[in-house]
Amino acid sequence: MSDDIGPKPLKILIAADTYPPDVNGAAVFGFRLATAMTKRGHSVDIIAGRSDKGPTFVEQRPEAQVHRLRSHSVPTHETWRICLPWEIKRDIKRIFDEVQPDVVHIQCHYMIGQATIAEAVRRGIRTIATNHFMPENLEPFLPFPQWFLNIVAKNSWRDMGKIMGKAAVVTTPTPLAAKAMRDHAFLHKVLPLSNGIDAAAYELAPGESIDKPEHPTVLFAGRLAVEKNVDTLIESLAMTDPALNVQLEIVGDGDERKNLEDRVAAMGLGRRVSFLGHVDDDELRRAYLRATVFCQPGTAELQSLVSLEAMSASKPVVLANAMALPHLVEDGVNGYLFAPRDPADLAAKLNAVLGQSPAQIEAMGEASHAKAVRHGIDETMDTFERLYRGGSADDFLN
Repeated sequence: MSDDIGPKPLKILIAADTYPPDVNGAAVFGFRLATAMTKRGHSVDIIAGRSDKGPTFVEQRPEAQVHRLRSHSVPTHETWRICLPWEIKRDIKRIFDEVQPDVVHIQCHYMIGQATIAEAVRRGIRTIATNHFMPENLEPFLPFPQWFLNIVAKNSWRDMGKIMGKAAVVTTPTPLAAKAMRDHAFLHKVLPLSNGIDAAAYELAPGESIDKPEHPTVLFAGRLAVEKNVDTLIESLAMTDPALNVQLEIVGDGDERKNLEDRVAAMGLGRRVSFLGHVDDDELRRAYLRATVFCQPGTAELQSLVSLEAMSASKPVVLANAMALPHLVEDGVNGYLFAPRDPADLAAKLNAVLGQSPAQIEAMGEASHAKAVRHGIDETMDTFERLYRGGSADDFLN
């Protein structure tokens, strides 16, 4: 009689083109995925690029063993780094030999993801592919005219289909993103699977209190990058109702910070805008809880974890009507959508939220929380675990 109890733990190899200390949604999801699978008793290894110069090495982290590949800076971005295929191919083969994974999960179709899935296919190892990126995410890093960027995007979509099409199952965070992949990458069976959120982690604990600002406060959290359109948010601040004296807190850092600080100074908004820089998870949570409303003006969001985190903290949201953000908003119930890159419309929607009574704002926040809990991280991790063990997209699409 067997003494085995439950399914055998898996050896999981995650390939991530971006991973902490990188600060973005894909990196955060990769970290949470590794953490969850390790807690479930699986052995997790991660392939990711170095965040600095130097040869490939192994980093021991609580959530996983991370194989940091040699990477290179790019002249068009302050922090973005890339791995060259001919430099990492041998390292990836060696990692496969050492780890002997049962399943491989790539998080992107670019350099690391492409090389990893090629090796997994060569060895006959089951592979899951998750897409967190839109080709438009690369545009701020490429100093070319729009007609050329359109060609780059078309080729990137084509490559996505060719590379991710080798996987047993392809996932992406939202139905809208799945449709985009069907339409442009010609991946005809894509499973929409939320990145997941631990909503309870952003709720007030029993007996906990948060000091609220004197004036209504709008919060933005994320990378300070061109495609986040934080400049639109700053411009809208000057158009909000003067009687409200709306304040703005900006959490995050990035190559656009100096430009944004200069714009704030030029507009005379220095007393109303606070740049908090990169903060730890606890301080970010406190920022959500003390804010009155959360705003995401980005136009290339496949899900927006920060929006879900703010909703988990029971905050109304005002989000750009672009990409996957509309599915997080029921207009007038938990917030509003605004026309992308339109500061006047954004200001009008902020006024619509902040001009209400405290009870009405609280009710909108409760509606946000109710939407956020539908994206429970446990359900997401259960699904990935089933996919790792042989489940198909049809098991969840039907």
